[in-house]
Amino acid sequence: MNIKSNYFLPKPVKVGDEVEVTVEAVASKGDGIAKKDGFVIFIKGAKEGDKLKVRITDVKARFAIGEIMS
Repeated sequence: MNIKSNYFLPKPVKVGDEVEVTVEAVASKGDGIAKKDGFVIFIKGAKEGDKLKVRITDVKARFAIGEIMS
């Protein structure tokens, strides 16, 4: 399977979606990393082990950005 093949696949989230996730790790820049159907979501201010409801604010080819809903 070619690495670029994921680029055109449908994404499991879109901007504005609200999803519940569990943060699996923390990236080098400090953002929490969660996954929805294997698709990575970066969440600013999240810590490993957090169970959060997040709103998707941006979707790129290989990852999404989410913000914690208060």
